[in-house]
This record gives sequence, C-alpha cells and structure tokens, in this order.
Amino acid sequence: MLANKDPLFLTGVTFPSEYPASPETLVKLTVYDAKDKSQESSSFLGSATFSVADLLRAKDERLTLSLRSSDGVCTAGTVVVSRLKMGEMEEVDVDHITTDIPSHKKCTIRGGKNTRLIKTEMAVKCPMVCESASHACIDRENNPLTGPVFKNPVCKVYRFQTVDSKWMLVREQMEECTLSFSVPKQLLSLYIQEDMSRVQDLRELGELSPHWDNLRKEVMTRYGGIISSYQETLAELDKITGRSFKPSCCKAQKSLEFIPINLHTQRMRVTCPRKTDAFYDIVTVGAPAAHFQGFKCGGLQRVLSRYEAEKKSFSTAYQCIYYSPEHTAKAQEVLSTMSLLQPLITSLADQLLQAAQEHSSPGLRDALKNLSDKTEQFVHTLKDELVKSALLALHAARPGYVSKNQKQTPVQGGQHQGHIHQDSDQNQSPVQGLPGHSPTLSVTESTAVCNNVEGSQTTTRGEGGTLPLKHQDSIPHHKEYDEEEWDRVWANVAKCLNCVIAMVDKLQEEDNSKQEPVPDQQLADVITSHNPGDWREQLRPPVTRLKECVMEVVEKAKKAMTFVLLQEAACSIPQGFLLQQRRDVVFSQALAALACGFVMRLYAGMQDKGFLRQLHLVGLVAQFESLLSTYSEEIGMLEDMEVGISDLQRVVFQITEAKTDDLSDLQPLVCGRRDHFTVEVPLPRLVFQTLPEEIKEGKPLRVFPVLFNVGINEQQTIAERFGDISLQERINQRNFEMLEAYYKSLSEKVPLECLPCFQTQTDIKELLETLGQNVVTKKRKNVEILWIAGTICRRLNGIRFTSCKSAKDRTSMSVTLEQCALLRDEHQLSKDFFIRALDCMRREGCRIENVQKNIRCRKYAFNILQLMAFPKCYRPPEGTYGKVDS
Repeated sequence: MLANKDPLFLTGVTFPSEYPASPETLVKLTVYDAKDKSQESSSFLGSATFSVADLLRAKDERLTLSLRSSDGVCTAGTVVVSRLKMGEMEEVDVDHITTDIPSHKKCTIRGGKNTRLIKTEMAVKCPMVCESASHACIDRENNPLTGPVFKNPVCKVYRFQTVDSKWMLVREQMEECTLSFSVPKQLLSLYIQEDMSRVQDLRELGELSPHWDNLRKEVMTRYGGIISSYQETLAELDKITGRSFKPSCCKAQKSLEFIPINLHTQRMRVTCPRKTDAFYDIVTVGAPAAHFQGFKCGGLQRVLSRYEAEKKSFSTAYQCIYYSPEHTAKAQEVLSTMSLLQPLITSLADQLLQAAQEHSSPGLRDALKNLSDKTEQFVHTLKDELVKSALLALHAARPGYVSKNQKQTPVQGGQHQGHIHQDSDQNQSPVQGLPGHSPTLSVTESTAVCNNVEGSQTTTRGEGGTLPLKHQDSIPHHKEYDEEEWDRVWANVAKCLNCVIAMVDKLQEEDNSKQEPVPDQQLADVITSHNPGDWREQLRPPVTRLKECVMEVVEKAKKAMTFVLLQEAACSIPQGFLLQQRRDVVFSQALAALACGFVMRLYAGMQDKGFLRQLHLVGLVAQFESLLSTYSEEIGMLEDMEVGISDLQRVVFQITEAKTDDLSDLQPLVCGRRDHFTVEVPLPRLVFQTLPEEIKEGKPLRVFPVLFNVGINEQQTIAERFGDISLQERINQRNFEMLEAYYKSLSEKVPLECLPCFQTQTDIKELLETLGQNVVTKKRKNVEILWIAGTICRRLNGIRFTSCKSAKDRTSMSVTLEQCALLRDEHQLSKDFFIRALDCMRREGCRIENVQKNIRCRKYAFNILQLMAFPKCYRPPEGTYGKVDS
C-alpha cells in the first residue's frame, strides 16, 4: 500500500465472549499512519465512535464516520462501517474474512483518503483476517477428548474465492499441548527410577575383585550424578504451573532442556459450498536437540559414531571388556523382559491354583494356556549364549580367582593383573558364535589377564573377550565353576512347566472319567499323597517348583546382564554417561511431539473405521519435515534430530479405558524403560466402547517415524557450494526406503479403500517413485522432496510434523505454504488468490501469533539478505520480518 494516495483497507472486528455486544455497546475506532513498518512506528490520525444500535438503524446497515483529530476539530478521513450477516457472500475484490460473533453479525471497516492502517482498541490489526470469537473455536476445556491435552486456542478465519467464483470459509486453529511438559516429566521420573534400579543391581552383584569393585564404585558414582541432576530438573519443572509450551527464546535454558521447543498443533478447517467440511492437521515443534549442551563436538549421530569407534580403546584404558551395541542392547532387552515376565508368571501360576481350588476345568485350561505362553516366552528370551558367557565372566571377576597360567607363568609383555590387551584385528569380529552353539572360540596366541582371568582378544557372544578357548586355563575349570550349570537351571524351567501341564491333564482326566486313575510313574516324584479330589493341593508342588526355578533363573541372569552393562558403562566413562544424558534430552523432546501428534490424529479419526483398522493392523507413519541447514551449529541439531526420531521406533501406544470421565484421568501416561516405552492414551468409557476389539484388548499400536530434511536458508547455500550435504542426502535416502517399506506393508494388510480420498488422483506408487527420483537428484534446495513426502503422509493417514530450529520462522513459511497448496489442489482456490492468501496467512494468521507468543514481537526473524537465498515461495510478505531475537 506504500506510495498510494488513496488506499483502501478492510478488516473484521469481533467481540470477545467475556464482553458480549449489545445495541448499547460503544465502539471506538482509532486510525494511525504507519511511518515505518519495520520499526512499527506510527502517528495518530484520528478516531470515531459509534454504537451498535447506530449501525443497526442505519440505511443498508452501513455507517460513514468522520475521523476526528485529538482536539475533535480536524477531519482526517472517513471510515465506513457495515454489518455482514454470516452466510452472505458479498462480491468484493479482496479476500476479506468473515467470522461468527455473538450476535451473528460482522463489522467491516473501510478506510478512506489519507488512511494508512486501521486499529481498534480491541487490538484487532488484521487486514483480510480476524480472530474468531471464542465460541467459534472448539470448546477445548470441556471437550472430553481434547480438554486434558490441548489448550489456549488461537483462531483465525478467512474467506477466499474459488475458481468458479464461489467462496470458501477457512478456519485456522493453533493450540498448545499439555504433553509438552507432562511427557518429559514422566520420562524424567522413569529415567531416575531406571538408574536407581541399575545402581541397586550393581550393589547386588556381590563381592568382586578389587579392580572390578573400583570400577563398580566409579560407575555407581556416575549414575548418582545423573540421578541427582535429573531430580533437580524434575523439581524445577514441578514448580512451573500454567505453562504448556516452551518459547524459542528459552531453548538453551538448562531447567527446560527436556521440554520440546514451541510445540503447537495447527488445524485448518475448510468449508466450501455443497461440500463436506475437510480439515488438515500439522504439529509444529523445534528440532529435538540438546541446545543447552551445545554442538561444539557435533550432534548425536556424529558423537555416537565416534564413541563406538573409540570405545575399544576405552576398554583397554579401563581394563574392561568391549561390548558391541548389539550386545548391550541384548542385555538391556533380557533385563527388561525378565522384569515384565517374572511377576506375570507368578501371577498366572497363582491364577492356576485358584482355578484348581474352584474345580473349574475351563478356568484351569485358560490359566494353563496363559502360563505356558508366558513361560515359553521367558525361556526363549534366555536362550542366548550372552547370559552363559557373562556368568562365566562374572565368576572370573570374583575375589581370589586365579587361573593356572597366572600361577605357573608370568604375564607376557609386562602386563599387570587386571589388564586386557585387545588386538585391533580381533576386535573387528566381536561375535563368532550363534544361539545354541558352543561358546568356545578360537583365540590368537596373544593372551592377557582380565581381572584375574586371562582374556581372549576375540569378543565372545555377548562377553567380548573373557572366554578364550584354546587356552582352557583362562576360563574357570569345572572344579571351580560348572559351565553346564546355567544350561541345567535354564532347562529346569521348561521341565517344571511340563510337570504342571502333565498334572493338569491328569486332574482333568480324573474328573472326566470319575474314576481313580493308575498313578503315572513319570509323575511319581511330583504327585503327592493328598486327596485325589483336592486339585489345588496336588498342583501346588509342581507350581511352587516352577516359581522357584523361574526366580533362580532370574537371579542368575539378572546378575549376568548387570555385569555386561557394568563393563559397558565402565569402558565408556565419562563419555558414555554424557552421551546418554544428551540422548535422554533429545528423545524426551521427540517423544512429547510424537505423543501430541498421535493423540491429535487419534481424536480426529475416532469415527473413521478404515483409519482404526489401519491403526491396529499396521500402525501409522509419522513424517517429520525438517528445514535445518547442514552447516555450522544446525548440522549438530540435525544429527541430534536424526537419532531422536530414530529412537521413536522403541515406542508403542496403547488405548485404555479411563477410570472416570474426569479430565485428569484422560491424560496420556508413559511407562517403560529406555529400551522400550509405552504411551497409554485413556479414552472415556463411551468412546472406548466404539473401538475395534483388537484395540480395546490393549494391542500395542506402532508408529513408523521418518525424517526428511531440506535446508532452505543462506547457510544451506554455503553448505551446497562450499561444504558437505552428505548427511542430508543420507537421511533422505534412508527414510525414503523406510517410507517405501511402510507402504508395502500397508498395501499387503489393509485395503487401499481405508485410506482417505483426495481430489488429486495421483497414485501413491507414483508419488513414491517421484519422491525416490527427487531424493537421488542432485538439485540445490530441492524442496519438492518435502512437498511430496508431506503429500504421501496425508494420503497414508499419517501424522505430519514440521520443524526448524525454533518452529517459528521457517516453519511458519512451510506451514502456510502447505495450507495454501491444499486449498489450491483440494478446494480449487483461485490461482489469482494463491499469493494473496499466502501473504494473508503469513501476515495475520496463526503463525504470526506464534511468533508473538515466542518473542513478544510480530516479526519473523529474517533479514533481506537471508531471504534472497530462500526459495521464493518461502519468503514472507514485506513488513513482516526484521532483525529480532529468536
């Protein structure tokens, strides 16, 4: 509008529900002349006052008012105020906006000569857009589905022209999510609980040789430091009340490092004449990254790669055993599975006895089936040489153990007791055995002593070098330690289960025949002399023996796996603990965002049977769009984000029935440990009853996270011309393959009719082919990758996320562009209105409100030089950007 002597402005005014309008309501309009848009400096031109009754009584319900200067004498121009009833479609040549107000009428303000910008004392400063009245937004606070999770909505309503000269109504609604704080706080509690349990397990290892005991003390001290730090952070978060998002200006604040940056949901709802309403959801969040810890040494992906490469040398320095990530993961899996199955087996065994006491044959069969299934799962989990070899290593680490070689010959090379020498060639092959094979491995002639045991340079199955095989003197002898003991203990569980099954079969045969059966010789040792009619008393001995055997196995396996993790922790001090803290921080931010998106998508699809079928048969794809550059600090952020998003594969969701319909009982809950988390989403009873049986039975619901990144700013220009973009290329290629695999699985298990219908008829296969071509194409700032990936995600019923450093500036450009593209492609937005609609959303829509919430200023953090490097469609309109703190 600059350099225009007679500009025309249009804006809408609404009345908040707490201040309802009546005929006596007075409205004062104040007009300013904007001198400098970038500095928001302006001078007062004039004002006018009228009542709602004046407007209603006016001819054609239109008032023409003169703007008076502060002294009430001079005229500064005119303002035209008119009433617009909802549903009217006026033929105007600007894409002005309509909305509901309490009396279902609308004020339209038109500025005349010398008018530069219209403001009202109700803080409405919005050409072509207005804030929706409170009741026009979804009533989140009292909605049983959204109340506990989403809050503080910001609504904007637009009216745009379609290609057939009709009008569509578009409503934007942006909300905060309570999971921004609740999920990280729950995770912190779980981290503390897990680490305290780990410390207790280390204490229960029993006596160790001096070397291993010192390492154990150092590891426990490190765990204590993490626990203390997490407890302090949790205490700080508990002090925060009322907040449900972290502004971008606090991204590097330590007390908030587990909280996702600027997490918001945004929904665009479109109403077109003679068409069903459509809505499009997106979650915006700052890239999950450890901003407080910084990026001087890179992000998680780089640090993890370096850490694994250097850990072998750490193991030598700390005189401990190197374990591969696979071994460590297996040890954690065994511990986690045992902690779940052992109490479950005990409970099922008690249920079996209860069914026996009630003489209930059906109950007995059901309880036995459940007990058998869980016991077999338990036995299968422990069918791994890692446990056996770790038990041998633990025995060798006990005080006073000395191998024959130590007694008879000096240690070669002057190595002192307790040191492991690891040959680089042997370290390249950490696992040579297979489950079920003998743990005996060949070793090189070079042997060394590890805590009173001469260690092999070959990493065994899960034990990494404590089970040399040519030198039998370097492992405990049968006289000192029975190598077959674990096999016997482990096998006893299966034998006890067979005894229980045989006894149940016998009791049921007796009941069916009503005769006294001949005692089975094979059961003579387990059948007691109790009254044959007393089922419980006859079942008690084999069931008790089963529970005892399970406890014995758990005790041994727990110590073995704890010893594996002790060695893992000891050979990674202090880097491993710092790395774990960084990973915890990044995962916390990523999980909060994912939980928010899952809940939003679930609530939106409750009435969609096809979606619910897809949810429990296959799961949902969660597509993260990132706009980070691969240069300077942002490459570290992207490396953090890559690992954080990948770690979300360890998460499953479960839908549960809420205890009550109280909003506090509808808050999602997180449970589990670092290797596996479950997010429980409670639903009100009536809503829960409408779900498919598989979901109601608690079937774990999977999410498949994929990440696509294309940098668009000036730093990406530098990276593309003078730097390295291989990280971005690798991420896009790897995640394209994952997305392709998900679609293949989906198409095999779910009819494509379950997927949503779109106006664009492009087949998903074609879209995937196009995406694959773009991924391998060497093209600078190829944002088509993001567009196509986003389209595929929506076509697959997926969850859409968009991120940049703060989810404020570049994210706003992307979200508004995607929304306008959807209006164009799916709702026939007129091409002549596309740019105007895009600028309108960026200037006055929900995204500029997001900027205001974050930095208290309505300016995107761009400068003109930066924008010259942006793709044109990602550039904001003039006057909406400037140099501000971000």
